[in-house]
Amino acid sequence: MFEAKDIMTKNVVCIKKDIPVVDAIRLMAGNNITGIPVVEDDMTLVGILSEQDVLRLFHTYEDEKDRTVNDFMTQPAVHFEENELLLDVCYCLRDNNIRRVPVTSNGKVVGVISRSDILKCILQLLEEDAVPAADAPIIHGDK
Repeated sequence: MFEAKDIMTKNVVCIKKDIPVVDAIRLMAGNNITGIPVVEDDMTLVGILSEQDVLRLFHTYEDEKDRTVNDFMTQPAVHFEENELLLDVCYCLRDNNIRRVPVTSNGKVVGVISRSDILKCILQLLEEDAVPAADAPIIHGDK
């Protein structure tokens, strides 16, 4: 069975909770990511900032533009230890409508798993078991 560490992205964009939320949004947009783990200096996970967390700024940005990540982040963050089963991560993403989760080792962020990471893993597994196209039977609709 696959574990979280087997497919996690290790190069993780993280932020600190005292950063202005506008800078966090800029970072998310610039890196095309839907959520960022919020960490302490030692990479201890303290929360997560997702697109959903900052959507309220659309109508209230004048009143809240000077606030920090701490004012918007979700805490505690849903996360998985690196040795937890990938199947459990899949169920969590599916059942909770979450797009990505941090992966930790002893509470410190070591990676992140997104839905697209899991899709790539599924595709690789399916392609490894696939019959080569030249050997695939041809099916005709009228016969």
